[in-house]
Amino acid sequence: MTRRRAAAAALIALLLALVNSGCTHTQAPPHRHVHLGDSYASGMGLSPVVPDSPFLCMRGQDNYGQLVARHYRWDLTDVSCAGARTGNLTDEQYFGVAPQLDALDDQVAVVTLTLGGNDADVFALATGECRRLGPTDPDGAPCAAALRSELFDRIDHQTRPALVRGLAQIAERAPRARIVITGYPWILPATTGCFDQVSIAAGDVPFLRGLQRRLNGAVRAAAGSAGARYVDLAQVSAGHDVCAGSQQRWIEPTGAGPGALHPNARGQRAMADAVQAVIDR
Repeated sequence: MTRRRAAAAALIALLLALVNSGCTHTQAPPHRHVHLGDSYASGMGLSPVVPDSPFLCMRGQDNYGQLVARHYRWDLTDVSCAGARTGNLTDEQYFGVAPQLDALDDQVAVVTLTLGGNDADVFALATGECRRLGPTDPDGAPCAAALRSELFDRIDHQTRPALVRGLAQIAERAPRARIVITGYPWILPATTGCFDQVSIAAGDVPFLRGLQRRLNGAVRAAAGSAGARYVDLAQVSAGHDVCAGSQQRWIEPTGAGPGALHPNARGQRAMADAVQAVIDR
C-alpha cells in the first residue's frame, strides 16, 4: 500500500510539473527586423508592392528584406525606398516618407540594407550619361573619357564618408542590432556588353564594371569601420548581369519599365540567399 501511495504521489507530482511547465512557458517574441535602403533594397519594379506603402518607394513584397524576414519568421518593418540616399537615413525623402532611422530603436535585433549607389548621383549619372553617349561611339569609350575621374572621386570623397557616418548612426540608434549591408550585384559583364539590351559603348563596359567595383569597395570599407556585416555579391552574381539570357539574368535590361537596371525576382531571391548565408555564419 505504501509503495502504491508513493507511486501515485510521484505520478501526481509529475503531472503537476508538466501542467505548471505548460502554464508558465511562453514563446519568445520574434526578432525585430528593420529593412532600410534604396531601390535595390526596396525591390523597385517588382509586383505586387507592399500594401499601403508610399507609391514612390516602389517597395515590392518580394524584396530581399521581405524574403529574409519571412524565412526566419521575424517581425519586419520595411522602410526601404527607391531613390534613397544615405542622407535619407536622417532626412525626409519625400513628403510623408520619414527618415529611415525613425524605424530604429534599442529593441531592433537585425538591420538589413543596400545603400550608397544614389549618393553624389553616381548611379544616375553613370548609367544615364553612358547610355546617352554610347550611340555616339559604340566601339569606343566616350563615357569613360568624359566622366572617369569625376565619378571615382565622388565615390571616394562623398559616398564612402557618407556610408561611414550612416552606418555609425544606425549602430547608435539600434545598439543591439546585427547590421547587414549588401554590395550591389553586377549590372554589366566584365568586358563585353550587349548594346541591344543597354546602349553602352564597348569600351565603357569595363569602365562601368570598375566603377561598380569601387562602389562596392566603399560599401565594404564602411561596413568594416562600423562593425557591420558585408554581403559580397560579386561572386554569386557573376554571369547573371543584364547581358545574360532571359532565364539567367538577375538584372533587367532597359525597356523593362521601372525595374530597368535593377534586380528582378530572381535577383532579389539571390540577394536574400546571400544575406541569409551571412546571418547564419
